[in-house]
Amino acid sequence: MAFLMEYGMFLAKAATIVFAIGLVVGIVVNASHKPKAKKGQLEFTDLSKHYRLQTAELQERLLDKKKFKQWQKSQQKELKQQPNALPCLFVLEFNGSMDARETESLREEVSAVLAIAKPDDEVLLRLESGGGVVHGYGLAASQLDRLRQQNISLTIAVDKVAASGGYMMACIGTKIIAAPFAILGSIGVIAQLPNFHKFLQKNDVDFEQFTAGEFKRTVTLFGENTDKGRQKFQQELEETHGLFKRFVEQHRPQLDVSQVATGEHWFGYQALDLQLVDQIQTSDDYLMTKLSSHRVFKVTYQLKKGLAEKVGMGSANVLSLWWQKLVQQSWLR
Repeated sequence: MAFLMEYGMFLAKAATIVFAIGLVVGIVVNASHKPKAKKGQLEFTDLSKHYRLQTAELQERLLDKKKFKQWQKSQQKELKQQPNALPCLFVLEFNGSMDARETESLREEVSAVLAIAKPDDEVLLRLESGGGVVHGYGLAASQLDRLRQQNISLTIAVDKVAASGGYMMACIGTKIIAAPFAILGSIGVIAQLPNFHKFLQKNDVDFEQFTAGEFKRTVTLFGENTDKGRQKFQQELEETHGLFKRFVEQHRPQLDVSQVATGEHWFGYQALDLQLVDQIQTSDDYLMTKLSSHRVFKVTYQLKKGLAEKVGMGSANVLSLWWQKLVQQSWLR
């Protein structure tokens, strides 16, 4: 009898969870059927002030009261001696995904900087991306080019990786710096897809595809690919690679494109020898060199999450905790 009671309780709890999942799915579906333009919030963080406060906190711990007060006075004196209007260094970050969806935020950040930047100001972009779709990274590079067109100095810092589409963005910079073992290059184009034609044929499944235009579809997942279609697809890849090479050559004429546009990647030290980068330095070190001569601000555009995203992420965490608790209560008695 006790077993049956426990089993009944287990079923009741499981039914409750299933109902909750159904309710959440319904909310998400309804929210997704009413798409609204995503809005975000632009944030400016004074990194100069942050570093000053951080340094002061460390000095207070290391020095006795008398020496700390002396240090404070010397810092205040240095601040008063600085020019009234120091140039600004605006710090942006781009951590790129395969589809370069972060470009939406980058667009807003670049627009904000262009609205207030003066000729002697500078932008530092902390870039991390292994590349992705051509059109997505092409647009991201174009957003950075807006800064160059307005004669705003743009430094690209690569601490980990800027390959393929990531390097397409990097080469826009007035200067590229990289950490010693950051990965750069991969100036090439790749496309790959499985083909299930033989599997479908073996299982007597017909696949029909209708197109207008000889090369509307060159290769396919489910149909039988032809040599002519493969040749056309390869031709398109070569043309895209050619555009990529000309783009890099235009923005970094010092490069021997024939040497680096092989699809290979290199570490920072090697990239410096090949002139893929201009200097071996981390973004943190670069920022430290600018603190005395610039006011440093981090510019971030945060997209607000829609109801579907909030409910989806929140409910996933809640349901996971519920399920763990249910299993523990049911089996650990």
